[in-house]
Amino acid sequence: MGKKVGAEYKENRKCRFRVWSPSAEAVEVIVKDRKEGLPLQQDSRGYWEGTIDNVKPGALYKFQLNGTDEFPDPASRSQPDGVHSWSQVVDTNYYWKDLDWKGRPLGEMLIYELHVGTFTSQGTFEAIINKLDHLEELGINTIEIMPISQFPGSRNWGYDGVYPFAAQDSYGGVNGLKKLIDTCHQRGFSVLLDVVYNHLGPEGNYLSQFGPYFTDKYHTPWGSAINFDDDYSDHVRNHFIQNALMWLEEFHFDGLRLDAIHEIIDRGAKHFLKELSEEVDALEGMTGRRYALIAESDLNDTRIVQQYEKGGFGIEGQWVDDFHHSLHTVLTGENAGYYQDFGKMEYLAKAFRQAFVYDGMYSDFRKRTVGNSPTGFSPSNFVVCLQNHDQVGNRLLGERISQLVSFEEQKLAAGTMLTAPFVPMLFMGEEFGEDKPFQYFVSHNDPDLVKAVQEGRKREFEYFNKEKGHGFPDPQAEETFKNSSLNWNFKKDEHKNALFGWYKELLKLRKQGIFEPFGSSGTKSQGDEERKLLQVSAEAGDFSLYGIYNFNDEPFRLKISEEKKPEIIIASADEQWGGEYKTADLKKKDNILIPQKSLLVFKM
Repeated sequence: MGKKVGAEYKENRKCRFRVWSPSAEAVEVIVKDRKEGLPLQQDSRGYWEGTIDNVKPGALYKFQLNGTDEFPDPASRSQPDGVHSWSQVVDTNYYWKDLDWKGRPLGEMLIYELHVGTFTSQGTFEAIINKLDHLEELGINTIEIMPISQFPGSRNWGYDGVYPFAAQDSYGGVNGLKKLIDTCHQRGFSVLLDVVYNHLGPEGNYLSQFGPYFTDKYHTPWGSAINFDDDYSDHVRNHFIQNALMWLEEFHFDGLRLDAIHEIIDRGAKHFLKELSEEVDALEGMTGRRYALIAESDLNDTRIVQQYEKGGFGIEGQWVDDFHHSLHTVLTGENAGYYQDFGKMEYLAKAFRQAFVYDGMYSDFRKRTVGNSPTGFSPSNFVVCLQNHDQVGNRLLGERISQLVSFEEQKLAAGTMLTAPFVPMLFMGEEFGEDKPFQYFVSHNDPDLVKAVQEGRKREFEYFNKEKGHGFPDPQAEETFKNSSLNWNFKKDEHKNALFGWYKELLKLRKQGIFEPFGSSGTKSQGDEERKLLQVSAEAGDFSLYGIYNFNDEPFRLKISEEKKPEIIIASADEQWGGEYKTADLKKKDNILIPQKSLLVFKM
């Protein structure tokens, strides 16, 4: 375990301050309303620290470097007045009621991704508690929260955070977040946090004033890369590892989703991600709790989830875009941008079977070979989705799948994902077919930065939207943020309510293990391009499980011998899910009917 950083309240009105600034000649703590600064002492590795008396929780402070400039704490726990203002001392003591909670393995998680600001009308941590009844009824058991590190203003996806240790003040800060997690654990929900270790936002980012946190050796889409392998990088690595451990140990999160790890550039002997994974394993040993790390990566590289002894990073799971892209393109017919690499039924069949489509295949879009084989890895190593914040919000208009395909196709898509063997993730509102968009929004203070964001969004995703001729939603406008808030009156809509029931049934059957055979090594999946059909089968002891997914505009009849007695488990075209059939009528003497744009799972 490395050195903790930031302000650590020690009780009895004592507070220890520690900040890394290797080139500074003097560092003082400036406590607001005190006449004089309080000098810190430097150790041999560039850490400045000292314990100061008569400092209470709530005290506001900054660090003064070299007797001149004053800056907020890079490891601030609270920024009540925004990213440019004073940091605040926080008492980390909290009366936890979840002491019996031990966590759950990634393979048992049914994940629900949400954005705090738009999930409820209040937009706070505590307001989420009021929606736990809904999530419990739905059947998910894990919440994944988009980034909450302090960002400029009050509207942001969270990827512009500049204080990785500070829970966004406008969401409710430290105590609101702890109350949410404590309540979730008492009700049986795991809670994951999306963290960003590949860049910091541009506004309020003062890290470079303190030391070489960034390097010009490499560049990312956001500018200079974080310094994970250049001079002084040991202490930069420590900064982010301490951050991860704080969220897990102090806040009781059950795991972290690591944003875009392909932009965490480290060519050292031990990759930052492996070191992070090892430190989290050590924390598991200390606390007796189970934690999960999930990496977002577009590399399709199994090294991420490979065991340490086989040269891997030992991370529990990774997001797999290939599954989403395969399903989305078959449903919508879209082929712009990276979607041009997908759109075939054979690719959807491959994604259903092994998550990766590009497992050493050549990509026309990337103009190179991509990925390696996931053979031998558990389906629980891969997290898949039908929608997520990127795939919805990174469209010009932020359209959800409900705005792109029919009601029957929404059910077909949901069923394809939730019967597949991987760890499923829903995006908030998906379960009832929310048709309000989820758009990109910010609330920056710098006019030049606002302009850069506006123009950058137009350029980055124009190939998805140029043919539509729509106007551009302004990311800075409050209206864009408000348009992205969920509408919770879905039960008044017959189709939305039926879709919610469909998701509930799929999740219930999944938890009962009904679809588990599809995760076996002997699973067969076949895509029929002419008939737009995906057929999946797997042996399960004394019976076989079959899934027929009909993406065609015409019904499909599966011939069976009259001696066999198939048992239909679930059919999306059934009346109780808003369809036009009774399940009993789909089974004939010598065939099974799978209506257009529907799925049917049966065993025999």
